[in-house]
Amino acid sequence: MSEYKHPEVLVTTDWVAQHVDDPKVRLVEVDVDTSAYEKGHIKNAVGWNWTSQLQDNVRRDLLGQRQFEELCSQSGIAPDTTIVLYGDNNNWFAAYALWQCKYYGHRDARLMNGGRKKWELEGRPFTTEFPKVPRTQYKASPPDESIRARREQVFKIMDQKSAHLVDVRSPDEFTGKVIAPAGMTETAQRGGHIPTARNIPWSKAVNEDGTFKSYDELVQLYTAQGVKPDKETVAYCRIGERSSHTWFVLKYLLGFEKVRNYDGSWTEWGNLVDAPIEKGEAAGAQA
Repeated sequence: MSEYKHPEVLVTTDWVAQHVDDPKVRLVEVDVDTSAYEKGHIKNAVGWNWTSQLQDNVRRDLLGQRQFEELCSQSGIAPDTTIVLYGDNNNWFAAYALWQCKYYGHRDARLMNGGRKKWELEGRPFTTEFPKVPRTQYKASPPDESIRARREQVFKIMDQKSAHLVDVRSPDEFTGKVIAPAGMTETAQRGGHIPTARNIPWSKAVNEDGTFKSYDELVQLYTAQGVKPDKETVAYCRIGERSSHTWFVLKYLLGFEKVRNYDGSWTEWGNLVDAPIEKGEAAGAQA
């Protein structure tokens, strides 16, 4: 992993196995399947439920600063704790949680490369015992808006072509053939993609075992579609978790200086009155 621009944000399964009892490290599992943690998790890992704990339960929005502070406090996390996140589906929601940690200024947040899938493939142990963690009094920093895109910024980018727009969904979602992946309930009124967006599915960035592809492979993946660090890049998907995964790749593995996650993503854009939409393949659509 040393070839990445910021290899310190990734840890191996071996590293995690060696630090499960480290009081300075807090393992956090975040899964698409919110029941997976209860069925078995890495020793001393706490579980965050993305539907009830990583989103405001009234508005469609991220946790507020005080809510994030409470979540970290009850998870035994202090400002100097090393947070190591992992989960199912190639770390979709683990990356989403890491993005939120960075949004509120947590200094040391990392992903376990390969996530739950690689841990399972290696036959490593799970436990159903819930850890007892000491409560802290966590204080977060104000939100870092430089890593988050709002719809107003996306309109400006689309009109002025001032940034790369990367749609990380599947080609069928990008073209408008489907509005959401099968079984997903949060959706939009219309299908398609934001004009000027390039379709570079998040899945292109990972290997079969869930680990990230090499630096050279990732550079080729994005530069082949014209996405280079010459200007800002904004990633989006359906609800913001897959685009968090791509945000992580671009910002930390490739070292792009200006990368934003548009967490409103397609469930916002596809429901907006007067928001322009394109259907079918466009420049950058991939099979």
